[in-house]
Parts: sequence; C-alpha cells; structure tokens
Amino acid sequence: MQQSLLETARILNELSQDTSKIEEIALLWANCLRGGNKIMFCGNGGSAGDSQHMVGELVGRFYKNREPLAAVSLSTDTTVLTAVSNDYSFEEVYSRQVQALGKQGDVLVGISTSGSSRNVLKAIKAATDLNIFTVCVTGLSGKGITGADMELIIPSLETPRIQEGYFSVGHIICGLVEQIIFPN
Repeated sequence: MQQSLLETARILNELSQDTSKIEEIALLWANCLRGGNKIMFCGNGGSAGDSQHMVGELVGRFYKNREPLAAVSLSTDTTVLTAVSNDYSFEEVYSRQVQALGKQGDVLVGISTSGSSRNVLKAIKAATDLNIFTVCVTGLSGKGITGADMELIIPSLETPRIQEGYFSVGHIICGLVEQIIFPN
C-alpha cells in the first residue's frame, strides 16, 4: 500500500516539474469550447470511465456554477457500441462515432494506458482525417506511437498509476478550462 502511494506521488511530482503540456491542453479545450465546438472522449475499461468522468465535469460543473460545456464520451451509448461491434468490429466502435459526430474545430481525447488500443487509435486516425485535433493520454509504453497531434504521457508503465495520474491531471485541466472560460 505504501509503495503504491509513493509511486503515485512520484508520478504527480514528475508531472508537476513541467506543466506546459497540461496548460497547452487546457487552452486547447477552452478554445475549442469557446468556438462553439465539442470535446469527444474515448477509452476502454477504466479509461472509458475516466472519459465519462471528464465529460461529467465539463457538462455539469467542476468548481463553478456555470453554463454547460459541450463534451461527449463515445463509450456511453450501448446501442451504438454493440451495433458497430457486431456489424463491423470492436476496432471501429469509436472511429465510426467520430465520423458521424465530429467536425473540424472539435477535439478528440483518446485515453489508452498502453497507447495501443486499436479502437482508440482508429478514432485518432478518423479524427485526423476530418482535421479534428487529437490528444492521446497514455503511459510510457504509448509514447510516440499513437499518431495523435499531442500526447500527454503519464510517466509510468503501471495501468493503475497511469489512471491515477490522468485522473489528477484531468481534474486540473477541467479547473483551468473553467478559469479560462468563466473568469468571474
């Protein structure tokens, strides 16, 4: 238990040494939302849960009572998930949604602790083809392999620690987005 806590603390400390990427992502999200566009999120398992959580913070509220912000998790519609998985393949489950829902000016955030989730990578490719800016959140093993416009690397190889790092950073980004869009 103590080792897990110390490892999470190490990851957060390392992320705190250079916050420029976190700030850049927050500004990207804020500009996307101020432009009348949306942020789409996708991931599998715990990463799907993380994507849904971030959508809840943006559409609902984080710190401030404010207008809702346009965000959608592509992992929530069971009819779409099962129809696409059955009729095409699980690898297409997010890319088809990006093709249907995405437009230039939107942002896609793919979350894959390994950086190798095929359905997330195909969503990134589909978004790129539509000139949608892409961000991939991944661990050290995913660095440089996702094809995303920007990668947020959580400095760990352990899935739970990567998820804990992203959860903390995701909350920080949501707070920064609120400050940028709703300064009062």
